[in-house]
Amino acid sequence: MNRELRIVYMGTPEFAVGPLRAIIDAGYNVIAVITAADKPAGRGQKIQYSPVKEYALKHDLKIMQPTNLKNPDFVEELASLQANLHVVVAFRMLPEIVWQMPEFGTLNLHASLLPQYRGAAPINHAIINGETETGLTTFFIEKEIDTGDIILSKKLPIEPSDDAGMLHDKMMSAGCTLMLETLDLIRQGKEKGQSQNADSVEQLILHPAPKIFKKDCKINWDTSCRQIHNLVRGLSPFPGAFSTLIPKEGIGKQVKIFKTSYLLKETGETPGDISTNNKNTLSVYAKDGIIQIEELQMEGKKRMTVPEFLRGITISSDFRFE
Repeated sequence: MNRELRIVYMGTPEFAVGPLRAIIDAGYNVIAVITAADKPAGRGQKIQYSPVKEYALKHDLKIMQPTNLKNPDFVEELASLQANLHVVVAFRMLPEIVWQMPEFGTLNLHASLLPQYRGAAPINHAIINGETETGLTTFFIEKEIDTGDIILSKKLPIEPSDDAGMLHDKMMSAGCTLMLETLDLIRQGKEKGQSQNADSVEQLILHPAPKIFKKDCKINWDTSCRQIHNLVRGLSPFPGAFSTLIPKEGIGKQVKIFKTSYLLKETGETPGDISTNNKNTLSVYAKDGIIQIEELQMEGKKRMTVPEFLRGITISSDFRFE
């Protein structure tokens, strides 16, 4: 049995472009794309399209940009398309009237091995928590977020050198393959969802992956080197872990830190204090050792290496990070 799929694709960021491209290249019939509304961005407040819209425009796909997914006019237009499958990648939460609409259900690609890391920021949280393995999952959307029946999953290693940006790119590539494998099962009518409510799942300690806010990005130097290093990795390049560089006199400035290494040792120094030769090293004391900063960005400046940064500032002994 081969079903003829009529797909409405829903997604917004760069992560959602790869799977959409793969679906189009594989010859599937994408009858419309739903993405976020255009918004002003940058200093000039120039109107910016989402990455998914940019791709859809280049391929002459029908584009819908509702601000309210429950709006009766939008729901009526969506129903009139007579899609039999909705595909969702990195989009917002759908109302029941939308995800229940298509005959073959609403398929979601999620960047974790469900049921672990349910939520908006699975890539970031997996690295922040020091995981060495993650993966991707396709599943059918149900009422509660990221809880529907699993169709397929694929494991991926997290390398010690990976930051969130690197892992994002690896997962986007792997997600294309997993998406096509999942669509092939649905096309053949062979998809068999596996419940996330099995006894073996209920016994797990689940790690959530909620949306990340600015308060979550602030470095606490009075924690372990490993925790700080993983926070930096998990938030790099966006939104970026940060601390405030404070001189003895004057106003502190926020500094984003993108890349670090660390050395475990007893120092007797106060967490947040700084050690530097003002040439090519900038280290900060933590609870159980020393964090060596490698790339950073002072507010109002560009991202740079430590040697570049130290050419523009002299760090005296009374400076510290808070």
